[in-house]
Formats: sequence, structure tokens, C-alpha cells
Amino acid sequence: MTVASGTTSGTLVLAGTPIGDIADAPPRLAEELATADVIAAEDTRRLRRLTQALDVQPAGRVVSYFEGNESARTPELVEALAGGARVLLVTDAGMPSVSDPGYRLVAAAVEKDIRVTAVPGPSAVLTALALSGLPVDRFCFEGFLPRKAGERLSRLREVAEERRTLVYFEAPHRLDDTLAAMAEVFGAERRAAVCRELTKTYEEVRRGPLRELAAWAAEGVRGEITVVVEGAGEKAPEELDAAELVRRVHVREEAGERRKEAIAAVAAEAGLPKRAVFDAVVAAKNANAAG
Repeated sequence: MTVASGTTSGTLVLAGTPIGDIADAPPRLAEELATADVIAAEDTRRLRRLTQALDVQPAGRVVSYFEGNESARTPELVEALAGGARVLLVTDAGMPSVSDPGYRLVAAAVEKDIRVTAVPGPSAVLTALALSGLPVDRFCFEGFLPRKAGERLSRLREVAEERRTLVYFEAPHRLDDTLAAMAEVFGAERRAAVCRELTKTYEEVRRGPLRELAAWAAEGVRGEITVVVEGAGEKAPEELDAAELVRRVHVREEAGERRKEAIAAVAAEAGLPKRAVFDAVVAAKNANAAG
């Protein structure tokens, strides 16, 4: 792969790091740390502790890459990649760019047609999901909720009817407020799991309805937190009389939908066969004509 300057471009490596237990570090991580030309670390002090624990001596240049300097440092790293460097990106825990720095650099590298690869590693999202006891076949990762109460409620309302299991990160000092807001929006009996200090000595997974978890969190919680929430249940079909079915069809027709499409949409909303809605529309038309 070549770039405009004629030099062979390098490779950006996203490296997953342990979320708690250092023994979970993938074997390739030590090799990449030892051989990378540049290591971009969210926290260089934590990187130092990681390399010491893995008994690795980095040969490349180490630079900081965190939220505060991500925009400014990305062009510098892209330039190094374009010049042929192997750049290793590591964050404090887990996979870079997943609620951590990294997205800007990946997007910039992709735009320049620079190779991007990864060293898979531990994931708090998938670990919590697997331990939650909630459905795992379909899920949404929502990251951190807004700090302000009004914005938090608004974000939760956006997914109140989401059928897939929801996964969130949260700071321990905001957990009680977040769980209380979830109980308000999703319903107090919605099942959830709070996963705390995953893979660490004091790992804890507390499962139960949101009302119970909110009461528990009000006493104070410490550590890294991942919250998994059950998706919304299937809504029962609406019980609508013939007049309401006809009214809804007319509203859609007035908005520009063809009658066939409007009937199909109203039938889906009401959980009825299309024929039932069609018959109601025809009956109303005949009644109006007779009147």
C-alpha cells in the first residue's frame, strides 16, 4: 500500500488491554508493545505499569493520546503512519475507541487508506453482557449517559421501547441517580444487572429489578461499573374500534400515503390482519355513501 509521498504506509494497531486482571492480557500485546515504532497511550503512567507487569521494554517512542489532546495529536500520528511507522494505540482498559480515545485516529487512518488492525482483548461490554443473565442474542451499547438529569432522562426515553438488551457504562458516584432514572423511564420492574470491578478481586454482579438496584446503589458503590438492562417487552396489540382504524387510515392518506400502504401500516400498528382494516374502510365508505 502506498501513499502520495511514495513511501510505504505503516499500520495502526488497536490493542485491547486488561480491564482488571493483568493475566488476561493477550500474548500478542506484549509483542506489539515491544516492537511498535510509536505507542500512543491514554495514560503513559498506566502504560508504564502495564509494561512492567508484562516484563516488556518498549523500543519505540511513547506519546500521550487522551481526550484532551486527541484532535491535536491525530495528524502527527497519521503522519508517522504515512511514513511507514507501526503505531500501537492503547487505552487504560479495554479496546481503544469504545468509549475511549481512538475513533478520530481510526477514521483519519482509514481516510488515508492506511491499514488498521487490532489485538483483540478483554471487553467490559461483552463480559458484563455474558454475566448479566439477560438475553444476549441482540444488544445495544449506549456508552455513558449524560451527566445532567434532564439530558439523561431524554436519552433514556429515546430507547424506552428498544427490544434489544441495553449496555451502559457509568461512574460509581452517579450510579444511584442513573438507576433511579432508568426505573422511572423503563419501569421499576425491568430486569437489570450491575457489574462492578469485572475480573478484579472484588468483582460483583448484582441482578434484580431496577427499583431494587436503585435502592442498593443509594447506599454508595465503588469501582468500575457496567450496567446491563433488559430490553422492552413486546407491546400488546392495540384494541381499536372500526372508527379509529378508519380515522388512522385517513390521517395517513392525508399525509400522502397511498390507501394500500396506509391500511398495511395501521394493521401493523394494531396487530390486525390487513383485511380487517380494509373491511372497516370499505364499510365506512359504504355507510357514508348511503347517508
